[in-house]
Amino acid sequence: MRVLLSTYGSRGDVQPLAGLAVRLRELGADARVCTSPDEEFAERLAAVGVPMVPVSDAVRELVTGAPPTASDFGRRVASLVSAYYDAIVAEAEADTVVVATGLFPSTAGVRSAAEKLGLGYVYLGLQPTVLPSPHRPPFAYPAHPYPPEVTDNRELWDLNIGTMNTLFGGQVNAHRASVGLPPVDNIRDHVLTDRPWLATDPVLDPWQAADLDVVQTGAWFLPDGRPLPAGLEAFLAAGEPPVYVGFGSMALRGAGDIAAVAVEAVRAQGRRVVIARGWADLSPVDDKDDCFVVGEVNHQALFGRVAAVVHHGGAGTTTAAARAGAPQVVVPQMVDQPYWAGRVAALGIGAAHDGPAPTVESLSAALRTALAPGIRERASTVAGTIRTDGVEVAAELLLETAGRVGASERG
Repeated sequence: MRVLLSTYGSRGDVQPLAGLAVRLRELGADARVCTSPDEEFAERLAAVGVPMVPVSDAVRELVTGAPPTASDFGRRVASLVSAYYDAIVAEAEADTVVVATGLFPSTAGVRSAAEKLGLGYVYLGLQPTVLPSPHRPPFAYPAHPYPPEVTDNRELWDLNIGTMNTLFGGQVNAHRASVGLPPVDNIRDHVLTDRPWLATDPVLDPWQAADLDVVQTGAWFLPDGRPLPAGLEAFLAAGEPPVYVGFGSMALRGAGDIAAVAVEAVRAQGRRVVIARGWADLSPVDDKDDCFVVGEVNHQALFGRVAAVVHHGGAGTTTAAARAGAPQVVVPQMVDQPYWAGRVAALGIGAAHDGPAPTVESLSAALRTALAPGIRERASTVAGTIRTDGVEVAAELLLETAGRVGASERG
């Protein structure tokens, strides 16, 4: 059995797929991850013994480079659709099942390849706001706002179909025609299917009943046994637990000098700080010994040893901090991150910053909330409820899917 796990996205998209791939390979499946050729992705997958299928261009260059122009958007959509279709066709075997997540054009290419070859196909949501629900509105794409007078969530999701068709339908259907597939009227629902999977923790993200038959597996963790760098270990041992500040793959355009703001706000609480460079290449504001800068680091080993985690609110970072029992301050930048900020605040395990560009005063206020003793106690309690069997659940479901596909072919 071959399983192709596909994404075009950030580290937060790749790492969960790596976790599932490791488990599937332990069970005897030939699991591979199809993703962009970013060096850090290749290194992480190689370290855990998972073959990587490089597709399209590096995501980091896209995120940190010049913002794409409106005139370039269609070309990039068409390129992703074609690249991911071609990758699946090249890697698939008769008993292959494909799992797709990441930017929509990449999943659309995977969906077309699975349809063309008759493969088992699963759409995977790594966060809930991509799935239609009467309990929350869709996020608005830039330059495609929803009418302000429309407030009913179901109506907004209906409008979202038109938005997705406008943004992606032309390129997706043009590619489908080129490979002998019929056009699709509703691009979004065709790609999502009527039974998508959701790899989030049910405590952090309690999926509520909706029109879709959503399969919530729990979050997918990749066990990380890497030691912390010696310099970081020495820094941690030299004083009280510091505050971690990191924004992952966010470019932080328009957020101001967020590193300077964060360091001053953390110091105002009498705390030391660990800054993660991330894709925004954050750096310290001075050479004082209460600040330590790290690159790629094992969050599973670090988060349990810090006073709080200040971050952007990606699904993976939010879940990792919650699992470690670390109080959180979420400074959301885009898409699903305001949702996770709201969940952190609602659960009482941290604070949600209002907006993507903190000031020293606003971040200090959020830190005071997160560093209160009651928040630490609550975060510790919630940590004990986080499920850790998500990859086991998903692996079993995929094996069942492959069995059904094989039986169908034999029949």
